[in-house]
Amino acid sequence: MNGINLNDPVSVANPDAYWAKYRSDGPIQWSEAHRSWVILSHLELSEAFRDGTLLSTDRVTPLERVAANRPSAFQQVVELLSGWMIFRDPPIHTHLRDPMRHVFTPRKVLTLEKMVTAVVRETVVMLPDEIDVRRDLAGPLPALIIANLLGVNSDDLDQFCQWSDDLATIVFATDPHLTPPELAMDAASQFQEFFGALIDRERKQPSGTLLTALVDGAGTELSDLELVGACTLILFAGHETTSSFLMNTLGLLAQDPHLLSLLRSANIERAVEELFRVIGPTRSMYRKVAKTHTRHGQKLAANENVLLCVEAANHDPLVFENPGTIDFSRKLNPHLSFGWGLHHCLGAHLARLEARVILEAVLERAERFIPLTPVPPIEGTVIASIAKPLRIRFE
Repeated sequence: MNGINLNDPVSVANPDAYWAKYRSDGPIQWSEAHRSWVILSHLELSEAFRDGTLLSTDRVTPLERVAANRPSAFQQVVELLSGWMIFRDPPIHTHLRDPMRHVFTPRKVLTLEKMVTAVVRETVVMLPDEIDVRRDLAGPLPALIIANLLGVNSDDLDQFCQWSDDLATIVFATDPHLTPPELAMDAASQFQEFFGALIDRERKQPSGTLLTALVDGAGTELSDLELVGACTLILFAGHETTSSFLMNTLGLLAQDPHLLSLLRSANIERAVEELFRVIGPTRSMYRKVAKTHTRHGQKLAANENVLLCVEAANHDPLVFENPGTIDFSRKLNPHLSFGWGLHHCLGAHLARLEARVILEAVLERAERFIPLTPVPPIEGTVIASIAKPLRIRFE
């Protein structure tokens, strides 16, 4: 048996079967392919998420080392990403997170539902009968929602998204040392200027949007630069999560009309949770070993890499009955697609709201979704991630 490799097509097309091959070798295993430890059981992953001392999420310190060999303007990239709580360890993580916690409570998120619903319905009703899912729906709609929530003028949306894509060249780089810095440097500069002006305007003329709550929540605890970082993180996380969810879900429903029928008769909130479990936006999350320690019989040395394999944990048979089956009636669904504990995603409630409202609107828009391009095959009932262009027709 070859070692764990998340780039293996089988791990994408049929994660239930793929991870079943490795579970007997223990919940923590070394992957030569990734030069990393991989944590794959639900229990161990939950504990790893709660661990704020032995496993580090710090991505800023490595970027500071990269900055030493980059043009001075690269420091703006480091400064911007320093405000991303997901890239920081306590106590800085706590400093960045605490002022934002009240903004994303279930009650507060529900107050945004009217705005989200209006944007979604207006967009979906205007779609042509034949669409490119990414170009016409999964790409622009999440960005439009976030723009409205932050009070961004729709005229700025294209530029807004381009800066995000440019910054992503560093954010998602496997090796920032080898990544050309120019796009990210320009994007960081533009974001600082753009959101800085927006925050200043918000203080003088509150818009009543999510940005109002963010500015109020930050108070005097966060610097303007940290607040700009928070806004940029919300844009990234909100757009990426919902875009991936839409691509995968519409591909799945176009491929399997029976599943579409089951979805129409299901409790929509349970259905959303099940879809996040099976085709959620992240397969694994990166950590660094902060201190040498033993974890479930394995010695993890300081500075070694760790992959928290959310996909494997979400298919753990000790937690989920028939994990390879998409079951919209699943009542207990403690999936880890939004993390857990210390690093549980603050925007999870908003992501759930967006997913529900969009699914409801799309189901009203058409009875059937006919694929016009090949959809990755379903093995069992699990679809591969949608990476290639997907065109569908509404009927």
